[in-house]
Amino acid sequence: MKLNRQAKNYDALHNTFGWEVPSRYNMARECCGRWAGDRSRFALYYEDEAGHKEAWTFWDIQMAANRLSNVLHALGVMRRDRVAIMLPQRPETGVAHVACYQMDVIALPLSHLFGPDALEYRLADSGACVAIVDESTLPKLWAVKDRLPNLRHVIGVGAAKEAGVHEWERLLARASRRFACVDTAADDPALIIYTSGTTGNPKGALMAQRTLLGNLSGYVCSHDFFPQPGDLFWSPADWAWTGGLFDVLLPTWAFGQPLLGYRGRFDPEKAFWLMEKYGVRNAFLFPTALKMMMKAVPTPAARYDLSLRSIMSAGESVGETVFAWARDKLGLTINEMFGQTEVNYIVGNCAAAYPAKPGAMGRPYPGHRVAVVDDEGRELPPGEVGEVCVQRSCNGERDPVFLIEYWNNPKATQEKYIGAGETAWARTGDLAKADEEGYLWYQGRADDMFKSAGYRIGPAEIENCLVKHAAVANAAVIGAPDETRGTIVKAFIVLQPGAQPGAALEAELAAHVRQYLAPYEYPKAIEFIDALPMTTTGKVQRRVLRQREEEKLQK
Repeated sequence: MKLNRQAKNYDALHNTFGWEVPSRYNMARECCGRWAGDRSRFALYYEDEAGHKEAWTFWDIQMAANRLSNVLHALGVMRRDRVAIMLPQRPETGVAHVACYQMDVIALPLSHLFGPDALEYRLADSGACVAIVDESTLPKLWAVKDRLPNLRHVIGVGAAKEAGVHEWERLLARASRRFACVDTAADDPALIIYTSGTTGNPKGALMAQRTLLGNLSGYVCSHDFFPQPGDLFWSPADWAWTGGLFDVLLPTWAFGQPLLGYRGRFDPEKAFWLMEKYGVRNAFLFPTALKMMMKAVPTPAARYDLSLRSIMSAGESVGETVFAWARDKLGLTINEMFGQTEVNYIVGNCAAAYPAKPGAMGRPYPGHRVAVVDDEGRELPPGEVGEVCVQRSCNGERDPVFLIEYWNNPKATQEKYIGAGETAWARTGDLAKADEEGYLWYQGRADDMFKSAGYRIGPAEIENCLVKHAAVANAAVIGAPDETRGTIVKAFIVLQPGAQPGAALEAELAAHVRQYLAPYEYPKAIEFIDALPMTTTGKVQRRVLRQREEEKLQK
């Protein structure tokens, strides 16, 4: 990858960029093997909720990965077999990924938060033959294992010790620490990440070894030209998801830099404490996490000695309130980023090279051709709402960020694209509009948009306005069915501690939105709830709220 780190404007970044994708490429060698010769180079600082701490060098990771590769081979795992990695943030998770990639085995990362049914579908659909689990995932796997004939072996990490489970420590202790990385092509498959849509079963996005390269230009830019001397990365993002793998773990190690892994539930004050303790300089924090941190600790500098120099955020719009808080109280600009599992890290900001506009998604990162298009693939002019799409090639080079295909689902693969060949557009399902300078402004998921009183409305702007109110901790907005008015704007509100729900506050919130937005955008109905339904990656599940409203109407 050729990227001009001295660029001071957007055009300079793009005009001098080149992918330079080699024909032979392996993520394990890229992220660990080439750094392991320096036994003093740290890869991971780890701490769990109980205070247990570890520190691992790249050499440590590589030796453990070599042992695991030999173990998997001895268990009969062959090239292109699927190995499920069902672990939270912990050293063994990184070791397992390196071990799979270097032996040309397809990794299947699965969130430790999944329930038995979610695990069963993904394990069965992928045909995984080995699952690596810990004490949090083993009981859920055990509940469905009898229905998984392809799953031949279970390896238990930590306290996951039961009859029928191979013990990680015992297996690795007996294995050789020598293993030669397989020579793989850049286009060879490396992992499957299941992504849930709004309808139908989850789809398994088959990603290539080269996928990591396709994420690097955005990663470097979103952290204001990562790495800089002293950089150390942390994110609460689950390493089982694209946001944890390709936005955190793998790109950080690709640059031979250390990161912090923390196994425990997210707590806003604990987040500040961890960043102070370890001198974290770079962070990926979901907007939901940032809102919680802003509300819990309005003036961080008064309580914590932080070393932060960059924050990237993705998943939802950060909004002007959080953006201004980070600028004023943390002394930095949040670089928002947009992407999805299938085509990740394609749009965003880089405050070191071009200004970030509060509320904007940013501009296409170097090496990605991104546009707002209609259903026929025609690019729309500034100001018009359409679907965010990314083209297979950019400036004559094939973009390496693309998925290979959806696993066992050619129909979904075909439907992912508008057109064919190098000019085909990959659809994201997200709506946006571009301004005259090429910044994209998020308008919500295509299925989150709704019409009310004849107006087409997206939830993001209304939600960001509601969060500005002192009583609101978080908010979600949907188009709710109404017997007399068809569809109305309804807001679900999570209140700040001490705030009291009631008709007076409802009226105050409606007036608050009317003051800042269009008259048709204020919520006609407000419901106070304890917590919003969220995905494991921190996105609000508005479809759950819509379903709830539809069920109410049917009763």
